[in-house]
Amino acid sequence: MKVFDISQEVFSCNVFPGDPSPEREIKLSISEGAVCNLTAFNMCAHNGTHVDAPYHFLNDGKTIDEVSLDKFVGYAYVFEHEGDVTKEDALSFIKTAKSIDERAAERILVKGKATVTKEAAEVFAAEKIKLFGNESQTVGPENAPMEVHLIMLGAEIVLLEGIRLEGIEEGVYILNAAPINLGGSDGAPCRATLMKL
Repeated sequence: MKVFDISQEVFSCNVFPGDPSPEREIKLSISEGAVCNLTAFNMCAHNGTHVDAPYHFLNDGKTIDEVSLDKFVGYAYVFEHEGDVTKEDALSFIKTAKSIDERAAERILVKGKATVTKEAAEVFAAEKIKLFGNESQTVGPENAPMEVHLIMLGAEIVLLEGIRLEGIEEGVYILNAAPINLGGSDGAPCRATLMKL
């Protein structure tokens, strides 16, 4: 079994415009005579590689600790795509994944600079996928992310944003993108990995 790390390093990660960047504080240092090294940090729940819970855009939606871990862990299909993800693209993703393994169609990951359109979001919502992941810091257009988020989070699709799929070939994998258990939060960072069996 091969394990691929598809997460960004936190302190050098990409940050959505306007969000605060992660900050590290060295509290103790062995080189300065302390008994151990100790780091404190401050960050936004949506820095780097992270997941969005429905509560991110829906005030009555589930918070990250209320979302079943089943959404974050399981079979996934990686597709390579550049540009807008259209309705036709979304339908093709689902059809291709199902033709290989029905379970892989539950979690769709897109490699490349791709933006989900409203029409594609509606396909994913209708198909009741569990998770959608992309390399951008937002799943929809950066200048207008709300509509796509409302459609997908409204269908309780977990959004895994800011993944890194360089060197990952298209196909079926086992995904683990379990978030930090931040009670009451709209999202959380995660250490996302793919496993090829």
